[in-house]
Amino acid sequence: MTKPPTSPLPFARISLKWSMIEAPELNIAETLAMLAELGYDGVEIDAPTDMPLDDLIAASTASGVALPGVINARHWSHPLSSPDAETRAAGVNGMVAALETARTIGAETVLLVPGVVSPEVSYAAAWDRAIAGVEQLLPHAERTGVRIAIENVWNNFLLSPLEAAAFLDHFDHPLLGWYLDIGNILRNGYPTDWIEVLGERICRVDLKEYSRSKMDAEGPWKGFDIELGEGDCDWPAVNAALRGIGYSGWASVEVPGGGRARLAEIRARVEALRVL
Repeated sequence: MTKPPTSPLPFARISLKWSMIEAPELNIAETLAMLAELGYDGVEIDAPTDMPLDDLIAASTASGVALPGVINARHWSHPLSSPDAETRAAGVNGMVAALETARTIGAETVLLVPGVVSPEVSYAAAWDRAIAGVEQLLPHAERTGVRIAIENVWNNFLLSPLEAAAFLDHFDHPLLGWYLDIGNILRNGYPTDWIEVLGERICRVDLKEYSRSKMDAEGPWKGFDIELGEGDCDWPAVNAALRGIGYSGWASVEVPGGGRARLAEIRARVEALRVL
């Protein structure tokens, strides 16, 4: 028998990424109606986008499926850390467009990867350029009222929670927070350490799994080829750590998706995890 959850739930509301949905036979309204039937509370979209936002807003209102966040679609192709000034400027413009989209649909956050370290971009240069880029973006966050949420990804940058906290604290701005990706941490560390250090700086959580044994046997990216609850994440410890900092907000699933049956399976897995 499933034990009753400790209140508050660490993931009070569950969303997923629009890119996970594989239902080309459904229009926007039908898609959100399906998500509501499956028990999803929200869905996040990429931006800039060609999606008809009026239709999306109407579908959200009709279905009750919220639009809590937007994902910047240009931070990989036009990183704020690029050595090319035009590329950096395009990255800023793309993020501004994402903030505008978020304001239009009523989203509260835009996810941002702040920079990438590479043979062409040193760690120090990435730090300085990312700082400069975010400084340009914060006035737009203030204007739109949308929070910028920095995510930990495999970008060779902000590799520890202490660095992540220092990056945010450089600005000490209420519209800048952290989008904690649980699965991305597991390759080299433990989500509980990030939760402990970042604390109230965490404004969103991504739910993802990772297997270190698959990583060792098949390569780093194969570590993600594991179902939620079957990898190396200590979900009871993660839940306890999130409760410890008072987090009970949105959690967005980011795993391989599919049609109705697959999305129903994912939602059931999330429900099993969040009551541990």
